[in-house]
Amino acid sequence: MGVAGLAASVVGLGAGPPLAGGIGSGAAPAADDIPPVMLALYRQAAASCPGLSYAVLAAIGTVESSNGTSTAPGVQSGANGAGAEGPMQFLPATFAEYAMPVPPGGARPPSPYDPTDAVYAAARLLCAAGAGSADASGLARAVFAYNHSAAYVDEVLALASAYVTALGP
Repeated sequence: MGVAGLAASVVGLGAGPPLAGGIGSGAAPAADDIPPVMLALYRQAAASCPGLSYAVLAAIGTVESSNGTSTAPGVQSGANGAGAEGPMQFLPATFAEYAMPVPPGGARPPSPYDPTDAVYAAARLLCAAGAGSADASGLARAVFAYNHSAAYVDEVLALASAYVTALGP
């Protein structure tokens, strides 16, 4: 399934079969991969961008930091080799652009290490880049705006599709 098909699957909230031989073909990754508090946060933040599925935020959180559980540099403190920080791996300038307004439960001042702040900032970035549109290519473009890699887009959309299949819309 290509990027357009994966994006359509996520935009359509799981329409279509699981990915052949991929993430969606075996045991559901979602139930064990996403801590319940993070899943609730992804759902709440996605609701701030009509048309954005929580599954896209969850997939980005999984890819970037194992939903904030990674001990890699930059997840809990400091920065990784590229300068990214926090569970959603924001560059400081990008986080500053999308950090406000502070969502309920967020840190004051906003922090890229605070899961609430980071997930809501990710939702704002994706929404500003077109993730909330009904157009599947808009979602792929938004994920590409988050991380400029076609392989990253493919990985995030495949995982998001698997999450929708496993957990529902």
